[in-house]
Amino acid sequence: MPQPRKYRSDAERQAACRRRRRAALQALQATKGLPALPSIATIPGWQRWREVLDQVENALNNVLDQMQSYYDDRSDDWLESYKAEEFIERMKVVQKLADRAADCRMDIG
Repeated sequence: MPQPRKYRSDAERQAACRRRRRAALQALQATKGLPALPSIATIPGWQRWREVLDQVENALNNVLDQMQSYYDDRSDDWLESYKAEEFIERMKVVQKLADRAADCRMDIG
């Protein structure tokens, strides 16, 4: 026995799907603490973009703290090795990314 139809037409079914997807996206954005985008597509979302860049900067700074802790916990032999030099170079790259994210956040609006 076939299931009864929920929607009278394919257009209604597609519209319901779009509503569900929009609601799911809004719920996801709300859980991340991001403000909603402007309802008019031609208005820039400066506040939202600044918030995302702030989260990026915080995440990169968190990575830097963890990397520094890892570096501090290594032995003296490791600190004098080639691996330590490579690790320091990677830390410098992450630091540059964090600085650039901060600069971008300041440049926006």
